[in-house]
Amino acid sequence: MKIQVLGCSGAIAHGCRTTAFLLDDDVLVDAGTGVGDLPLDLMASIDHVFITHAHLDHVAALPLMLDAVASSRLARGAGAVTVHALQETIDALRAHLFNGLIWPDFTCIPTPERPLLAFSPLQVGETWTDGHKTVEALPAVHSVPAVGFAAWGSGGAWVFSGDTGRNPAFWRRVNQLPVAQLVIETAFSDRESELARRSQHLSPGSLAEELAAISPGSRYPICITHTKPAETALIMDEIHRLEAVADHDIRWLQAGQTFEI
Repeated sequence: MKIQVLGCSGAIAHGCRTTAFLLDDDVLVDAGTGVGDLPLDLMASIDHVFITHAHLDHVAALPLMLDAVASSRLARGAGAVTVHALQETIDALRAHLFNGLIWPDFTCIPTPERPLLAFSPLQVGETWTDGHKTVEALPAVHSVPAVGFAAWGSGGAWVFSGDTGRNPAFWRRVNQLPVAQLVIETAFSDRESELARRSQHLSPGSLAEELAAISPGSRYPICITHTKPAETALIMDEIHRLEAVADHDIRWLQAGQTFEI
């Protein structure tokens, strides 16, 4: 399974794109601004989109992508792009985005019988597969209903925390998986640790406490995502200064990276 990092920033700035990952060529995990860097032909090949939660930095490119690929997909009879998310997330997207006011309701365009967009509710613990890769919804603890995701093929599991604060249930499941790579958010520096706690995000100190839940003897690359651009350098410095993470393989995720798992 190929994973392409389209965006991994907690906000926009020059060179910074918000959260989006492309699995192989047909599955998107989150639809932040990084999706806009894809060529149209690759964008049009995306059949499934897995959304962690309804916050704008994770869904901003979804309506624009659908508009961009509509004619191409309809011309070749590709059918609807299916968005997989919690029911609460789907309800938010329907009410506040695809509502005919902010953006057209693509679940009935061009016709209700042949729409460009379909929603598929999922719950924590549920899985989807295309026969080659499997995607599972993982627990997340955020300011709105949210999930993380694990995706795996033959080479182990790619695990993405989504936006989350302290999350014991996440680790209970992760420690059962053959993890090949963990992507975990650390949105704020420790000087903003109280803000991180209130908004259900991690800072370096709480990240270290979370990583302590990894099963003894397990070792895999841990990639930091969702850092705020103004604090990225400080966050990484604080993480590397923590003795509690010294035994982990900590890496800095960057847009444009591609991994084979």
